[in-house]
Amino acid sequence: MQLSAVIGNSQRLDGGAMFGNAPKALWTRWIEPDAQNRIPLACRAMLIEEPGGRRVLCETGIGAFFPPDLRERYGVVEAEHVLLRSLEELGLSHEMIDVVVLSHLHFDHAGGLLRPYAEGAEPELLFPNARFVVGQRAWERAADPHPRDRRSFIPELLPLLEGSGRLELVQDGATSPTLGSDYRFHLSEGHTPGLLLLEVATPRGPVVFGGDLVPGVPWVHVPITMGYDRFPEQLIDEKAALLADLLARDGWLFFTHDAGVALGQIARDDHGKFFVQNTLAAPRRWPNAVQN
Repeated sequence: MQLSAVIGNSQRLDGGAMFGNAPKALWTRWIEPDAQNRIPLACRAMLIEEPGGRRVLCETGIGAFFPPDLRERYGVVEAEHVLLRSLEELGLSHEMIDVVVLSHLHFDHAGGLLRPYAEGAEPELLFPNARFVVGQRAWERAADPHPRDRRSFIPELLPLLEGSGRLELVQDGATSPTLGSDYRFHLSEGHTPGLLLLEVATPRGPVVFGGDLVPGVPWVHVPITMGYDRFPEQLIDEKAALLADLLARDGWLFFTHDAGVALGQIARDDHGKFFVQNTLAAPRRWPNAVQN
């Protein structure tokens, strides 16, 4: 297995929302906000290239599907679909992706499935040769969202995925027939129902796509949660269990929203606090090759 970080569109979101009940005096030690109290965030996908040539993409970022007014509202920085350009830099195109795995269907993780916004045009699905893998309960949440997170979903996306004939819904904690036995999922409920985090085995140890359970390095601190999380206390317990598991197995986390770090190995200090070591900003076909 070879892993690459594939950068998508970036965002700037309110730092207080991203750090939940952590005081500003604390979180500004990790990330400096701008004049509007916003912090820079990546929307990064993880590309897995298998020895047999199959290509699996974990998520697609926020993409460029928003019209200009909503792009401004949600802090999307670029108008172009950055993920497509990043794939091109790896010598690939969206047509060459065989599987897209979605931890959940919030727009900042699944919006990149859609073509860029064009006035008067209907939404159109990209990745014409890929199977789409998503959890059953994450799908149900997107189909019937709670008022608290209704605006986090893209109503037009679900019928496009279903109509593609290439959708696989995974039961909680189960393996995926599409992916096979080389992959497993970690189930999380604290951020949103049915969040599935993909784990892949590599020669350097297991790598888990951290999704919104651990969106970036500052959130490795166990008590730190987001204001967007559904059940923060449950998320903290889930995060502590995942980090302890990865520590015991010399495992790594892939960060989708960290603006500067894509991949890092879990470690623990003398006080029992988790931290990240051996960080990589932009791994390319890791571990065989590394590029920062």
